[in-house]
Formats: sequence, C-alpha cells, structure tokens
Amino acid sequence: MSLSPQQKRRNLQQLLGGSEVVIAPGIYDAYGAKLVSNAGFSAVYLTGNGVSASLLGHPDIGQVDLTMMADHARRIAACTDLPLICDADTGYGGVFNIQRTIQEFEASGACAIHIEDQRFPKRCAQFEGARTVLDFKDAVQQIKAATASRQDEQFMIIARTDCAASLGLDHAIERAKAFIAEGANAVFVELKPSADAIDQIRRIKDAVQSTCMFNVDVGGAISVVKASEMKSLGIDIAIHPSLGRGIFGYAMQQALSNLKLNGNLSALKNSMLSSAQYNAALGLEEFEAWEKKFFE
Repeated sequence: MSLSPQQKRRNLQQLLGGSEVVIAPGIYDAYGAKLVSNAGFSAVYLTGNGVSASLLGHPDIGQVDLTMMADHARRIAACTDLPLICDADTGYGGVFNIQRTIQEFEASGACAIHIEDQRFPKRCAQFEGARTVLDFKDAVQQIKAATASRQDEQFMIIARTDCAASLGLDHAIERAKAFIAEGANAVFVELKPSADAIDQIRRIKDAVQSTCMFNVDVGGAISVVKASEMKSLGIDIAIHPSLGRGIFGYAMQQALSNLKLNGNLSALKNSMLSSAQYNAALGLEEFEAWEKKFFE
C-alpha cells in the first residue's frame, strides 16, 4: 500500500466534507478489508464484536483488550489504503488507559476510533436489555482525556453513547453535545430499532451540528434507508458492523452442512471463489510483479 496514515486520515476528512455519506462495511480481518477495497467502498470499519468472534470464538462481552485490538488494527490498516475506523470499546479503563488507547490506535495506522460510555464490563449494544453507562461527568471526562491524548489532530475521535435506551434520547443528545464541546470530532448515538428512528437521527444531527455516525444494522427503519438518502437525514458515516461476520457465518454454516451431507464440495463449485479469483482478490499479481524487479 502506498498511502501513509496521515494521508488516509486526510482522505477521510475530505470524504466527510463531501455531499455523500461515508459507507464503512464491517470486517474483522485483513482479508475482509481487501474485499471491501476491491468492491469500491471509501472506508472500512473494524468491529470489536467480529474480532471477539474471530480471535477468541466468544460473544462481545468485553474480553477483547487494547493490545489485541490495536495489533489487529495495525495489520488491517497495513493492507489497505482505505481509512480504517475502529471500535475501541470503552477505552479499556480509566484516563491513563484511554491515553494509551489513543497512542496505540494512532500508531496502528487507524484513522478513527469510537469510545463508548458503557461501564466495564461492557456488553454488545444489540444484546437484550439496557446497557449500564457511566454518569454524565465521568463520560465527558473520558472523552476529554481522549482528545487531550491525541498527537495527530487528523486522527478522529468519535464519542459514542449507549444511554438512549435507558436514559432517553434527550439525555443522549445532551451527552453528545458535551462530547463535541470537549473536542470529539464526531458522535455516535447507539439507537434501538424503532418506528421513529429516522426522526431520532434528524433530532440528533440538528442538535449536535457535527459529524454523526450511526450503526445502520440495528434493524427497523434505519436498516432500510438507502445510501443516497442518508446524508440528507443526518447520517455522515454509516457503519455495517454485522456484514462480514454475518455473511461469513451464514455462508460457512451452509457450506459445512453441505459438506457433511454430500461428503464433498462439488455442489458448491459455483458458490466459492476459484483459486484464481481468490488470488486476484489478494493482489497476487502485484506481488509477483514486484518480485520480478529483483530477478530480471
């Protein structure tokens, strides 16, 4: 890859200044990032839920730590010129931990992270039940510590709040506005599926008057909005956290069932990448061309 982390971060800022929503499909490994890039998307999202599944085989219950996530982000960022947006959970502890979180993700080559206001141990926002969140003051201080720790001003800090389900949208908006006041570059209000989700998005955008990121995989009204409509509704960054893990899990289960039933993969021939397609997706030809420079 040819772009530096700084150039990727500038590219993300330019995308956000444009008239179109930034769509960031969710992946959990470098192979997924390559496929997103090959498909022509402009950004990619690293989901903590997917990393927990792929590296630990566990649900998203807070067992992925900073070192694991930042090291994984470093490998993924190195394989693509796309801006990488990362899930940094709660920042992995107190203000000193958050300081190191910013340092590690900046060094990884990531372009942006989001830090949420859940109490440790965190749980996936899509699990049943409301999440337990920090009180208002502690949540704001956490974002203040994150922005104070940043070395590269182009590195985006996205402040996430999971309090809407338990404390109401008005309180979530109050937190989001406070996060922006403390230097966050964007806000991410986690919403539940509801009939008025679109109105909620508009309210958040009108109130914070800043870059807004939303999880558009939550179900309901948000999940059926077309990309061409998102920017006008107030969605600046749309992440699809469940894409990679959901598609792979489903396809792999189907393939394994078929293999178990038939004893071979002949019935799946048209549902799999060929060796040539697989190698093309990974850019084998480019690597071989580079190697030839030294053996001509």
